Formats: sequence, structure tokens, C-alpha cells
Amino acid sequence: MKKHLSGLLTGLLALLLLSSLTVFTVDQRQRAIVFQLGEIISVKQQPGLYFKIPLLQNVRYFDTRLRTVNTSEPERFLTSEKKNVLVDSYVKWRIVDAKQHYVSVGGDEARAETRLMQTVNDSLRAEFGKRTVHEVVSGERDKIMEILRQKADLDARKIGVQVMDVRLKRVDLPQEVSESVYQRMEAERKRVANELRSQGFAESEKIRADADRQREVILAEAYRTAQQTKGEGDAKASATYAAAYGQNPEFYSFYRSLEAYRQSFKNKSDVLVLEPTSEFFKYMKSSGGKVAK
Repeated sequence: MKKHLSGLLTGLLALLLLSSLTVFTVDQRQRAIVFQLGEIISVKQQPGLYFKIPLLQNVRYFDTRLRTVNTSEPERFLTSEKKNVLVDSYVKWRIVDAKQHYVSVGGDEARAETRLMQTVNDSLRAEFGKRTVHEVVSGERDKIMEILRQKADLDARKIGVQVMDVRLKRVDLPQEVSESVYQRMEAERKRVANELRSQGFAESEKIRADADRQREVILAEAYRTAQQTKGEGDAKASATYAAAYGQNPEFYSFYRSLEAYRQSFKNKSDVLVLEPTSEFFKYMKSSGGKVAK
């Protein structure tokens, strides 16, 4: 009985070992190439369970997920103006043909990435050489990236790879060039600022002169109107006085004398030296309540 059980267990272990050597699975994120004696006999594109001949056949897997390769250091390129620019870029790629990828680069991802970056750098050199600094920095940046993606993808198909995207992360001028550019920009801004200040000063002087002229005109017109009004008032007052004097000359003379007395004796300390017979005291002399003539 023990021998029978031991034999059964041995058979199960052998079966499991044989199954592990015979069966393999392909994940949905993978492609698999089946080799027989070093030669490719099939490529498994779809996920699932597959069989192979143990010891005679072996399987190699390739990850088809999206990957990113970045430049380790900024690359230097020349523009059409013969100015250097420093460029940081990255490429997103994935394996689409496992067999072609294996035949071309032996399935080595590092070799594939090196080739992709060489293609992108060659394309960058060609495209930047046609454009100015302004165009590569902002003017045609999107257009350049699309051209790079198309060219890189066309070459990548030869190694079984698809280029999904090429991006320029940063496009900068070298330090020595940046300083001269900033100095020119600063000088230009100062020139514009001085020009605007001079224009503003001239405009302010013009406005101030116009305001002064208007002020003088307004004051002159106001003075003329005031003098005219005063003259009319004086004329009207004189006419009123003349009319009143004409109606009762004696009363008007008496009233004017009272005003003179009031002004002369307004303060107690006032002293007036006159002859008693002076005309000034005409209405201060009275007899029987009648005013002396």
C-alpha cells in the first residue's frame, strides 16, 4: 500500500514537472517568441495558455507597455542664426513587433533606446538648422515635435518599435549667450522706457501749457465780467442816489451829514479840530427844533 501511494505521488510530481515544462502563459501586456533549437518558430500575440515541447523549445517574453527614455544631459544644437541652444527631450515608445525587435536589436531595450535617441538628435539637428531661436523656442515648437515623432516612428518601425510621442521639455540658450541676450533685452527696455518718459513729459508740458492758457482766459473773462457787473452796479447806485437827491435835496444832504458824523465820532478817543462856524456843524445847530439854514 505504501509503495502504491509513493508511486502515485512520484507520478503526480513528474506530471506537474512535465506540465511546467510544457505549458506557458502570455500576459496581455506581453508578446512571446517560441524558439526551437535557437530558431524562431512562432510569435504569440494574444494573451492565453500555450504549449511547447520541453527541453527542445524555449520561450522569450517582451514587455509591450509604454516606456519613456530621457536625455541624460541637455544636447547642444545650432539654429539657422548659428546660435547654440540646449535641448532636453524625451521619447515615449513601445514594442509592436516582437519578432522584428528581436531580429534587429536582439531584444535589447538599451540598444533600441540608443537608436531612438540618435534618430531624434539627428532630426533635431536638421530641424533646428532651418529655424531661428524664436521659432524653436515658441514659434514652431509644436510643429517641430510632430516632425520629430513622424521621423522617429518611421525609423523605429525597422526595429519593431512604435514611437508614440516626442517632446522637447526645455529649450534654453547657453549661459554665455543668455547673458548677452539679457543685456540686449535690458538695453532695449531702457531705451523704450526713456522714449516713453520723454513722450510723457512732452505731453504733460503740452497739457500744462493748455491748462495755464485756459486759466488765464477764464480769469480774464471773469475779471471782465466782474468789472462790467461792478460798473453796472455803480451806475445803478449813482442813478438811485441821483434820483433820491433830486426828490429831496435837503434830506439827502442831512442824511450824508449824519453818515459823516457817525464816521467821525465812532470812537471816544477821536479828536476833530474845526471852527465852530464850519459848514460841518451845519445840522448840529438848531433853534426851536428847526434845522439851521
